[in-house]
Amino acid sequence: MGSIFETRKAQLEKEWDALVTRKNEKVEPGNGIVTRYKNPVLTNAHAPLLWRYDYNPQTNPHFMERIGVNAAFNAGAIEFDGKIILMARVEGADRKSFFAVAESENGVDNFKFWNNPVVMPETDDPDINVYDMRLTKHEDGWIYGVFCTERKDPDAPKGDLSSATAQAGIARTKDLITWERLDDLKSPSPQQRNAVLHTEFVDGKYAFYTRPQDGFIDAGSGGGIGWGLADDITHAVIQKETIVDDRAYHTIKESKNGLGPAPIKTDTGWLQFAHGVRGCAAGLRYTLYMFMTDLEKPWVQTHKPGGAFMVPEDEERIGDVSNVLFTNGWVARDNGEVLIYFASSDTRMHVATSTIDLLVDYVQNTPEDPLRSAACVNQRIELIEKNLKFVGK
Repeated sequence: MGSIFETRKAQLEKEWDALVTRKNEKVEPGNGIVTRYKNPVLTNAHAPLLWRYDYNPQTNPHFMERIGVNAAFNAGAIEFDGKIILMARVEGADRKSFFAVAESENGVDNFKFWNNPVVMPETDDPDINVYDMRLTKHEDGWIYGVFCTERKDPDAPKGDLSSATAQAGIARTKDLITWERLDDLKSPSPQQRNAVLHTEFVDGKYAFYTRPQDGFIDAGSGGGIGWGLADDITHAVIQKETIVDDRAYHTIKESKNGLGPAPIKTDTGWLQFAHGVRGCAAGLRYTLYMFMTDLEKPWVQTHKPGGAFMVPEDEERIGDVSNVLFTNGWVARDNGEVLIYFASSDTRMHVATSTIDLLVDYVQNTPEDPLRSAACVNQRIELIEKNLKFVGK
């Protein structure tokens, strides 16, 4: 009979290998716009055992977990060296988040983390927590990661251990291993999160989508998805923010909204993917929505389909922060396929697939939210009457 150490190690390694090599399958028939996949692509259980267990039988005879992993979620995404890369937010049992790269050949299953988490340099004002990185392949040749850096509020009263400040951290890399940390983004807003770097120069400047906030949680007088230009990426300063997509009363983006990943360029405009938040009896509900902006003026909306594009379904509703879908990553492939990565309830990562053609069709031909119940009924009746002409044919 083997030792407890060897027995547990063998069992856990077998279970981990079965998880990371499990084939995923489509959930059919879907809504004709996106196709979800059954299994999450990343969970806390995907974290390598080497991250969590002491492999020395002398110091860990019971093969006990030493440094736990609570969740893997809110991942940026990119295609790199022929692989699909997720830059996951991994949260330890200590509640601190860090970045880690997971890769897959096909983008829908068999994601495996690289051996080591990302070593992210700090600024002179060290981060307490970092999370939710958006990855942008910029036309200047660098890959940029823009993420939230959280620090304790220095102006908080003594004994207040919950007040915090959020800003947009910026780093760049060529290989996703070695990162150069740049100055945090500066803007007119007191706090800033969900910032996204646009893929192209605009008027010779670096363009950012922002989310101006008065406080750490509440948008206050700010909110909406903003837009601003910075002359220098190494010391990025935005002098003026213009709202691209505002919040609106009694909609899916009533409380706040923010851009997800960098937009996808199409022949007719920039596809934009965002999250919207509203308050309800169960707390804050996060859903995903889309819109399109002008090719030459990416801060100007051209199409804004009404309502949510994706909402939490079934087990996606359950987790550390329930009733939440969040995205900060998608990948447009050369064959027109789009891999959409989204997290559920601050716990795990999922994938859905679509195409550029389908998403453009959805964005350009889905009616806008008319913002009143009576107008919504009229909109639906128009669709019904149109459809009645085809029923029975």
